[in-house]
Amino acid sequence: MSPKQRVVVVGAGLAGVALARRLDRLGTPVTVLGEERPRPYNRVLLTEVLAGTYPPEVIALPSPERLRHGRVTRVDPCDRTVRRADGSVVDYHTLVLATGSAPTVPTLRGLGEGPELPAGLHPFHTLDDCLRLAGAARAGRRVAIVGGGPLGVTAAGALAARGARVVVVERSPRLLGIRLDSTAEGLVRRHLARLGVEVRTSAAVTGVRTVDGALRAVETADGRLLHTRLAVLACGASPRVKLAREAGLAVRRGVLVDDALRTSDPHVHALGDCAEHAGTPYGPAVPALEQAATLAALLSGDGGARYRGSRPPTRLTLPPATRTGTRAGAPAAVAAPRRERTGDAGRPSPARAPVPFDLVAFGEVEAGPGDHVVRFADATRGSYRKVVVRGDRPAGGVLVGDLDAGDALIRAWEAREPLPATGEDPLHPPTDHGGP
Repeated sequence: MSPKQRVVVVGAGLAGVALARRLDRLGTPVTVLGEERPRPYNRVLLTEVLAGTYPPEVIALPSPERLRHGRVTRVDPCDRTVRRADGSVVDYHTLVLATGSAPTVPTLRGLGEGPELPAGLHPFHTLDDCLRLAGAARAGRRVAIVGGGPLGVTAAGALAARGARVVVVERSPRLLGIRLDSTAEGLVRRHLARLGVEVRTSAAVTGVRTVDGALRAVETADGRLLHTRLAVLACGASPRVKLAREAGLAVRRGVLVDDALRTSDPHVHALGDCAEHAGTPYGPAVPALEQAATLAALLSGDGGARYRGSRPPTRLTLPPATRTGTRAGAPAAVAAPRRERTGDAGRPSPARAPVPFDLVAFGEVEAGPGDHVVRFADATRGSYRKVVVRGDRPAGGVLVGDLDAGDALIRAWEAREPLPATGEDPLHPPTDHGGP
């Protein structure tokens, strides 16, 4: 691409920044227009900030060389210009939309017609959301989490780590939906209980109760009230497509792109949360980075670079918890004294330190006809591993605990390759097999 063929990226999230930094390294001029201040950050790590594990500056992303702050209000594909809220106009040769996503706000009785939410009812999507929640969720305060998907479960763990009394309310019978089998979902529930988190499934939130514009309760479909002055909406996110739609670009759930991440306008590309490729809008992190790598190569002269889709596993980490149901590091006012374990020689051996709860799920976790299922569980270590094997390839699985043992397995699933030819069982040792 000629130096005169200017690349402009709208959006300074993970996808936009990753693309800009790659283009900078490849010598392709790029300007990034970012809406949020003060600097780009990694949204994937917001729960670590909410838990108090990281200060906000730790999740900051390196700023692109030419980052300009300000909201973009209009894209004009005919003139190839971008208009900003301050009235300034930016010309482009190639435009990249990396506008991300917006939190989903469900339709609830008691919410007003406008975009303003009652005081105490929070989305959890941006750093500002995170900091407001962290300030409001003081120790001992009751917090309702509306939604039991990955965002809701990790937010529950983070708020419990701050000492809040957390209740997760999920409309489906299981946490994390179809991503887990019943055994893994039970382990998630058990760890949440140890953190002091209450879980209510098969409970759809249908309304809120307010007084003078402030939250006082959430209401479920069966008419029950959960009294609280603080609730978190963790109901997923939707691609931000307003700019693209108003510019006349093809949009379904996300901005439609082909394997070159090109929209219906040949001079406009899209990537990250706002893009829809082959019928799939992807979430953050892995797909965004893979798309950024492809598009950077393409815009820097590699005409054969193509994006073929991503297969990101679901990863989840919860804070450590004690065996008595209090979170690690929290005051345990009613916890009974813990007995020391005794070694073979009769000497006390130190109790194992609490560890975080790590989980990764990928592909199909339930077996179909002809599938081979391998399971391994270690109750003493709190680990569980399961893989569904179809032919010589992993079709999916779930790992809880020691995730290092499954790295090769996950790589094989992501690449659609046969299981590693190590001569050993992928989950050593197997305890069950056979599909229905």
